[in-house]
Amino acid sequence: MTAHPATATRVRTGGPQEDGPKILEHVMGWVLVVVVAMLVTRLGLL
Repeated sequence: MTAHPATATRVRTGGPQEDGPKILEHVMGWVLVVVVAMLVTRLGLL
């Protein structure tokens, strides 16, 4: 039996990327929150 590191055999499956524009994701998340809040307010659901 040979000892191989566990990370050597792992294959990326399309999950969240470690590198990328984190600030863009953050801003787009807040834009989505604001849009949903405006929609709820306009429809009188709150």
